[in-house]
Amino acid sequence: MKICSVAAITALLVVAEGCLAQTTALPTPESLLIEAKRASGTDYSGTFQRLCVAPDNLNRGGATGGGARPATPSAPPAPRPPPDRATWYAAPYKVFDNLYFIGTKIHSAWALTTSQGIIVIDTLFDYAVEPEMVEGMTRLGLNPRDVKYVLISHAHGDHDQGAALFQSRYGAQVVMGAADWDSTLQRPATAAGGVPKRNISVGPEGTKITLGDTTVNVIAAPGHTPGTLSYIFPVKDRGRTLTVAYNGGTAFNFPRTVQNFVIYRDAQQKMGEAVKQAGATVLMSNHTEFDQAFDRVRLAQLPRAAGEPHPYERDAATVQRYFALLRDCAESQRLSMMQ
Repeated sequence: MKICSVAAITALLVVAEGCLAQTTALPTPESLLIEAKRASGTDYSGTFQRLCVAPDNLNRGGATGGGARPATPSAPPAPRPPPDRATWYAAPYKVFDNLYFIGTKIHSAWALTTSQGIIVIDTLFDYAVEPEMVEGMTRLGLNPRDVKYVLISHAHGDHDQGAALFQSRYGAQVVMGAADWDSTLQRPATAAGGVPKRNISVGPEGTKITLGDTTVNVIAAPGHTPGTLSYIFPVKDRGRTLTVAYNGGTAFNFPRTVQNFVIYRDAQQKMGEAVKQAGATVLMSNHTEFDQAFDRVRLAQLPRAAGEPHPYERDAATVQRYFALLRDCAESQRLSMMQ
């Protein structure tokens, strides 16, 4: 039997400890920022800047900017006159065979057509719903009376104030996260845009909304607000089916607590896994700054060569990187708070 010297044993222990340190190294705020920057690449550099570099710069531009409300989601909207139309109005466009942009320069809203009617995704501020959405659909040859469902990504005025109009005028069913229904219904009856009646309430398990030949996978993704919803749904590009991942809430405009960052982080992780399983190759957000919607919908009007991809189309890995970026930025913030 060979007898090892104390020095040899000590050397082995040092090597073993070094290997153990390498394999069990925990992430730090700095290492997560590096990972998030890598995930952003050139595709999501603006989102990385907004979340990871300047995450506290939230209420940019007021009514014509991000549209974020104060930290408490149930706070009633403050009365304010509509901003100058030139600062927000955008022309409507047919973007895919079955998906139409009816949003503003800043906030996105969409009409998803099916064999049995229309699903509207988000509804803008009250001042924009008539000129952008109702008139926009009519201009595109769509009948607003065919709207059967209105999906609200989260209960902030820039996305939900128009819901009451579609419900009361056209009889559409409004779909919202359960926790966000609670905050919306607390608004006074005189709140801008009115207050819709509770229709379909989505809990943590999510749901599926099927209309005719189209199914939208509604995923509970709390964080931006307690009831934020994200979506996965099919679109057609010249008859070819693509899958969209629609992120329902991006910015960190919630109270800064460790637990809230955990909730946000885990929701983005869950969405990323669902997106991977679905093989989504199109990323959309309800703020045009995060998916360049205002530019891409106009690019979609230009002629394309045979085989040239749609301006919104990416590969599946690129779409997944978006959710990894959000997850890592949130975890970096959480760890920073604990230091």
